Amino acid sequence: MSRPDARHVTIYAPATPPGAAAVAVLRLSGPESRAILSSLTGRNDFVPRRASLVTIRDPASGETLDRALAVLFPGPESYTGEDSVELHLHGGRAVMADVLDCLASLASLASLAGEGRALRPAEPGEFTRRAFLAGKMDLTEAEGIADLVAAETSAQRRQALGQAGGALGRLYESWRSRLIRILAHAEAMIDFPEEDLPESITDEAIPKIQEVMAEITQHLADARRGEILRDGVHVVILGPPNAGKSTLLNKLAAREAAIVAARAGTTRDVIEVRLDVAGVPVILADTAGLRETGDEIESEGVRRAVARAAEADLRLVVVDATEPGAGAAAIERWGGEDPMVLVNKIDLLATTAPVPETLGGHRCLALSLGTGAGLGPALAALAGRVRSLAGDGRDTVLTRARHRTALEEVRQGLARAADRLGAGGGLDLAAEDLRLAARSLGRFTGRVDVDELLDVVFGEFCIGK
Repeated sequence: MSRPDARHVTIYAPATPPGAAAVAVLRLSGPESRAILSSLTGRNDFVPRRASLVTIRDPASGETLDRALAVLFPGPESYTGEDSVELHLHGGRAVMADVLDCLASLASLASLAGEGRALRPAEPGEFTRRAFLAGKMDLTEAEGIADLVAAETSAQRRQALGQAGGALGRLYESWRSRLIRILAHAEAMIDFPEEDLPESITDEAIPKIQEVMAEITQHLADARRGEILRDGVHVVILGPPNAGKSTLLNKLAAREAAIVAARAGTTRDVIEVRLDVAGVPVILADTAGLRETGDEIESEGVRRAVARAAEADLRLVVVDATEPGAGAAAIERWGGEDPMVLVNKIDLLATTAPVPETLGGHRCLALSLGTGAGLGPALAALAGRVRSLAGDGRDTVLTRARHRTALEEVRQGLARAADRLGAGGGLDLAAEDLRLAARSLGRFTGRVDVDELLDVVFGEFCIGK
């Protein structure tokens, strides 16, 4: 039996997470939404986009399931572009479960009735996928909505909201439109060679192509801020044993996330916590003390620490103020290019002993995690470094690796087109390069060649969105 056409399928799913709450929302979308609403409530007098107090009953048994609010959104003026319904139920698990069971029973009856129509649970992201297919949004906006649902910090929210509002799509579409105009001129030269077209058309195309290339290059030179903000800034705490790494993790996490002991080598594995630092998501990892050791388990901990440091966006090196030599050696060996160096235990220094201002050529921030001295300035410096890596979500930046890869291909294609035109020949090949570049830009917004991307993009959504 063939799968029904999506235009004839009505879908349903909870739009709120499971668990006890005051309100739980259930969504329906598709051609049978009105009929199902009428079947559940015994009413057909709903005013569009106005909440109505209704009694939800099982059509088969007549049992009352809930007293709820129902809202009808007629298509095409709805999120999906189809007739849609929202049921605002009481938030108990049993209420939602019983209403879903009722819809499942109706779905079985609908499939038996035939007529090419069906009712079934929604797949992940299917509501937004239908909105995309109905032209309610482009693909970058749909991705922005997925990010907005997943946003954990204010900076992530700002970035996702800008993308969901079409900022990224408008930028890519502006480049695409300009390339299409350039391509039209090139194809005119190819298709109508008998016409007396000015040769300056080709010459004028080169600076226009280079202008788009320059804008794309600038867009790519963002130090991956958008991707880092979307995924979180990975910060790893490194340093010799007993320097205060686990204590720092506990201070930042505001809980006892790691065991702190006087014995060296207490931390054997990577301990990870998620934080909100100045509105930016941070994945903070505490690691084993870096030293040569004959202990097999501790050696594996050191190996994992070094591996995590290689992947980190920021290395936070904690050293003991009473052992600056060991700290300098650790920074030189494992600190990387631009670590943030914290000199801990300044309270243990003799009153006449100087606090190191630099170690291994890097400026130090002095503090005592035991007394709290210097902790405020160190946290402020950490927030500044995190913001510089991820931004604040206000700029229109790349948020996905697939965007970056495709834009690199676009830039390379434009470079080839400009070179061919500059050499005074290869107009056919230059036009093909421009055509492929414009097509690649269209893939961002979903104008062309997006079928293979849809499952990946919308598979990131939760059920009911």
